[in-house]
Amino acid sequence: MKLGIYSFGDRAPDPRTGEQPSVAQTLANTLERIKLADELGLGFYGLGEHHLDQYAISNPGTVLAAAASVTNQITLSSAVTVLSTEDPVRLYQQFTTLDQLSHGRAELLAGRGSFTESFPLFGNDLGDYDELFEEKLALLLHIDREDPLTWSGKFRPPLENARILPRPYGKRLRISVGTGGNPESSIRAGLLGLPVVYAVIGGQPERFAPLVDLYRRAGEAGEHQDLHVTMGAIGFIAEKSQDAKETFYPYWLETMKYGARARGWAVPTRAEYDEYTRDANALFVGSPQEIAERIIAVGKLTGADRYAMQMDWSGVPHAEVMRAIELLGTEVLPLVEKEF
Repeated sequence: MKLGIYSFGDRAPDPRTGEQPSVAQTLANTLERIKLADELGLGFYGLGEHHLDQYAISNPGTVLAAAASVTNQITLSSAVTVLSTEDPVRLYQQFTTLDQLSHGRAELLAGRGSFTESFPLFGNDLGDYDELFEEKLALLLHIDREDPLTWSGKFRPPLENARILPRPYGKRLRISVGTGGNPESSIRAGLLGLPVVYAVIGGQPERFAPLVDLYRRAGEAGEHQDLHVTMGAIGFIAEKSQDAKETFYPYWLETMKYGARARGWAVPTRAEYDEYTRDANALFVGSPQEIAERIIAVGKLTGADRYAMQMDWSGVPHAEVMRAIELLGTEVLPLVEKEF
């Protein structure tokens, strides 16, 4: 099993000091973290797309291209690209360019996204939410598999004997589908034979096991043998379990407060946080041993090929994130590799 990192380039005001890092500093920190993850032998670094002030990354492909110049082996991915509001032709060109720059290390993780701010920004109608994703995913796969391409659809002009260049470094661009737990997404990914990435935002990750099983059964129905599962986790690692919990809590709480304002959630209590982090059962917050045990347990249950941690919620300070990445690579990874 490979281990990796997710990030949205969080730059929310620090709940302890009120200071908000600049976009430039957040991007510089991001590149330093990716470089460290690569040096430690971690297998994956994914950057999400957002168009909000508290995030620094609206175009993951650009930042990943910069990361390609300072890394050698790590897979560089979006996490996710909001495919519904992108032009698949231009998006494919961005990621095949990244694929060429990195000698085949690019991954395009397509999804619907956890926010909808990109719809009005790029002139898309939320009423077309499902149709947009379906058509654009189909076009993206056709572009990858057909050269030249003739195609027509509802949401963009047709293509007639078109060559979409550059082509990938290898035969195909790695295209994955991200989902937060929608059963239809698991079925779609399985029937198409695409790698699937489960974003576990809340609750125990064990609840995703039936979805993974659904994905694999759909893959069998589609006669696909080479299926690939990535599990995601929100959390934080420190040498001592309680230190990890205390460091992460104010930043996690800040994100929960934002969600409460935006979506009407109830703000969780400290007691609820303590329960979520007890033995890293829902939030993967704890010591390297605790995190390794949880990754191993869920990995065995789901048959996951890859596990990715998101540890910089609401702008956890750079030094602490760097240390957490170091612990993931030097202490958690060896335990996981030994078990698998």
